[in-house]
Amino acid sequence: MTVIKAEDMHCEKCAERIMKAMSEAKLDVQVNLENKEVTVKGCDQCVKTALEVLDDLGFEGVIG
Repeated sequence: MTVIKAEDMHCEKCAERIMKAMSEAKLDVQVNLENKEVTVKGCDQCVKTALEVLDDLGFEGVIG
């Protein structure tokens, strides 16, 4: 599992948008609004795709 910090995720609507987009990309993720984290279950390509999805949505994702 890889944790991506998304510090600019501020509300439940943000979390819902991220979860929907990740689901559409067929990624297995958990979104934690309180910690501003997206946890990706999968390979390095899955993490790369998740970062791209976040970027497309306007969120800055940082691994760690």
